[in-house]
Amino acid sequence: MKALHLAAAGALALLASPAATQTSDNTNGQLRCPPANCPGELVINPGRVEDPKTGRKFFLDYPKDWKPGDKVTFVLNLHGGGSFGNWQRHYFPITDYVDKYDLVVATPNAPPRVWRSEDDPHLQNIVEMVEAKFGKENIQRFWLAGHSQGGATSRRIVCSDFFRTRVDGFLSLSGGRVGGQPGRPPGPFRAPQRGEPAAPATPPAAASSIAQAMAAPLNCDFSHIYTTGEHEITALPETSEWATKYGCGPRVRREDIVDTAAGYVYDSGRQDPATKAWGRLPGPGKAEVFVYPNCKDGRVVADVVRIDKGHTEGLEPKVTEELVKLMLSASS
Repeated sequence: MKALHLAAAGALALLASPAATQTSDNTNGQLRCPPANCPGELVINPGRVEDPKTGRKFFLDYPKDWKPGDKVTFVLNLHGGGSFGNWQRHYFPITDYVDKYDLVVATPNAPPRVWRSEDDPHLQNIVEMVEAKFGKENIQRFWLAGHSQGGATSRRIVCSDFFRTRVDGFLSLSGGRVGGQPGRPPGPFRAPQRGEPAAPATPPAAASSIAQAMAAPLNCDFSHIYTTGEHEITALPETSEWATKYGCGPRVRREDIVDTAAGYVYDSGRQDPATKAWGRLPGPGKAEVFVYPNCKDGRVVADVVRIDKGHTEGLEPKVTEELVKLMLSASS
């Protein structure tokens, strides 16, 4: 994505030194954009926590009143191809809820802006740093979350040797559905901009990574939540092979989620012209929620469709909170 616009949300908590186990430097409201005209250097800020094994930085958000021994839910939140960690923190603003739901959220960056297998050791280092800081025994749930190519990457690694014994769930944010894929609408997904030569809808490096991810075997157990914009798909499948695996009941539609507030981000570099599938400016919204109930072992399988949205409009606050609640409803 090119120029990305973000708007201010609530206060966030950041950890300055995850190596310190008894103290924290947890400052609210840091590395956040103003209501308009967010400086580009802030959008691409890599975060304040350093992985000492690689020298790469990332964001780590956690409750401001956290103390050693507190139980938490850990989420590793991966941005999409062409994006940045700080954009992802606002696209899926789960960090707004770290205090309310005792969440720890790590948001890293892929330096070439596309996740590759070469990044796996860094992601593993982040997990081990979080386990050391908060105590592995205190992490009640561990979810992988990712937007677009970040979701595909989450799918690729979820059953790998390192993650399969740790991960409880996978949240796909327009990053592919486990258990049956929806159809895709015809026409350009991401339109060439005025004065710009035609380009593939998905950059070659990201396309290769997504193809690799989709080929990875899913031979482990995890809960799965899929969310997508209405304009990204032709229709949501009415069944789920993943739900069948866990003996879940037929899907149930819950009450729609209505947001009067807009999401925080969009891809301003793809608005001339915009496409509904890729995404337009953020705005209020409604989301349909479908849950497959009574899954064995307390698993959660669910789909969330954001009405009149595409691939890049940031998630609104209430739909974000509903996703958090679904994640926390899964057995640990």
